[in-house]
Amino acid sequence: MSSTAGQVIRCKDALKLKLEMVLILLLQGQTPLFPRIYGHEAGGIVESVGPGVTDLQPGDHVLPVFTGECGDCRHCKSEESNMCDLLRINTDRGVMLTDGKSRFSINGKPIYHFLGGSTFSEYTVCHIGTVAKINPAAPLDKVCILSCGISTGLGAALNVAKPQKGHTVAVFGLGAVGLAAAEGARLSGASRIIGVDLNPSRFKEAKKFGVTELINPKDHDKPVQQVIIEMTDGGVDRSIECTGNVQAMISAFECVHDGWGVAVLVGVPSKDDEFKTHPMNLLNERTLKGTFFGNYKPRTDLPGVVEKYMNKELEVEKFITHSIPFSEINKAFDYMLKGEGLRCIIRMEG
Repeated sequence: MSSTAGQVIRCKDALKLKLEMVLILLLQGQTPLFPRIYGHEAGGIVESVGPGVTDLQPGDHVLPVFTGECGDCRHCKSEESNMCDLLRINTDRGVMLTDGKSRFSINGKPIYHFLGGSTFSEYTVCHIGTVAKINPAAPLDKVCILSCGISTGLGAALNVAKPQKGHTVAVFGLGAVGLAAAEGARLSGASRIIGVDLNPSRFKEAKKFGVTELINPKDHDKPVQQVIIEMTDGGVDRSIECTGNVQAMISAFECVHDGWGVAVLVGVPSKDDEFKTHPMNLLNERTLKGTFFGNYKPRTDLPGVVEKYMNKELEVEKFITHSIPFSEINKAFDYMLKGEGLRCIIRMEG
């Protein structure tokens, strides 16, 4: 693989990858681009760097991230945003930014990149702005899951919803992202964490992440937001939606208490979905927020999230339910589609 001056690094062992529903959701409504190397959540070791790259060197341990931080645009310079103008997520782009070419090929024909990572590979090439340098002592087969979903849910709670000690929090969707949001609420000292999910098999696992009460909307003959309002004497202090279902988004907003309630939307909806609620829900001083990657700036903030794990403030092992070699990657998709696991580590062996 080649490198481009000042812009790329080459990671050996884009190793210990994982699959998640976000990968599929992000492709809804997108123009297909094939052939392509997929994969976007990983940990790896820098093999080489292009001329002009000074922030990284061979041997560094890194987390490739599906979005980036150029450090120069208005978003990167703002303390309130992580939506980098240059490197924010783009599912259509399949080439490097610097020269519009792919770094992968077969028989002289290009194979396209995916989300700036293409981590289902032993080697990959990334823009310097989409790679976060981390503590080399951190086990890559654990902290790799912090490069996408877990940080998204955790940050949605800690950075955006910001529940206070004693608050009540509702989390819609108890997959890995939702459970990470519950973990963030637990770390914040929430007194009640109400989990909402249509899959009752998730309920036992959810208690490990601080969920204190569980609701299956199918068990009720009224909207789930009304159920939550009745349970909490007017509504929860904070809610976090992690499903991508627009009706769950509406329920998450309408179940927060008037006057101070804050709802945070995390899930990725279908492109034609519309969010509808009565304007009085806003005029009655409820707040609706959205978040992208938990409002973490990848290069600036991810090393600190890894340190939370190293300092035993954050447990990531409980998110990892399976581990398989790359040759069995289809099993990981089966686990995901059947809802039988949270995170499946894919080992790049051989």
